[in-house]
Amino acid sequence: MDGLLTVFQEWIPVDVLIGLTVASAIGFVASLVAIPMILVRLPADYFDTRIPRHWMKDHHPALRLLGLVVKNVVGVVFLLAGFAMLFLPGQGVLTMLIGISLMDFPQKRALEARMVGQPTILGVINSVRHKFGKPPLTLAPGP
Repeated sequence: MDGLLTVFQEWIPVDVLIGLTVASAIGFVASLVAIPMILVRLPADYFDTRIPRHWMKDHHPALRLLGLVVKNVVGVVFLLAGFAMLFLPGQGVLTMLIGISLMDFPQKRALEARMVGQPTILGVINSVRHKFGKPPLTLAPGP
């Protein structure tokens, strides 16, 4: 173990390693708090592809454009953080799902539905929602 630490110290300064460790711990705690809050606040039909979703539909076009840019940037941050959490402590798949939900790209809703439709992921989400007295998610029937 000491040899591995020595190799890391040759390539990466100790201050950077300490910073990455602290950032990883903060990200882990933040994901434990933020992910359930987000999942509980979603409408039960949020991932149902039969229900149209319009974001900031009735707002001024400039405000809508600014909101879409901010939403997509935050989505990319969540996606990258979720990918990192696959290797670091945290809820990687759920964080990636939230990141994908925030971003706008073609066939996004179909990808979301496929991800949420996985029995393990749907079970975890619905158990979190159940703990807070929220109804389970509804999904469109499969093809």
